[in-house]
Amino acid sequence: VLQNLSQTPILRELLKEAKMPGTTVKIESPELSMLCCFSFKQEPQLIKLDQPGPLTLAMHQFVTEMQETKKGVVTPKELFAQVCKKAIRFKGYQQQDSHELLRYLLDGMRAEE
Repeated sequence: VLQNLSQTPILRELLKEAKMPGTTVKIESPELSMLCCFSFKQEPQLIKLDQPGPLTLAMHQFVTEMQETKKGVVTPKELFAQVCKKAIRFKGYQQQDSHELLRYLLDGMRAEE
């Protein structure tokens, strides 16, 4: 799940922008821009970002390490610690489903908006 998220271009860009509070981000859907020949066109969304929370900052740090590190192995210790604070069920290193992690991670970051 984390490897897939780290390869999601729009998420990487939003996390980069989230580091700077007060920034306004323009989000355009690539799928919608391809439909320009049809009679409807959806306007891009403008979102003003607040101060990022600890989970969002940990996710930004992890994604940055995944993109820039040449050492080969990236350990998401801080990100995991922040997820555990939001979802206690992940403490104790018991096996969890990846879709549960994805849900708690994205919901936790959205709650920090």
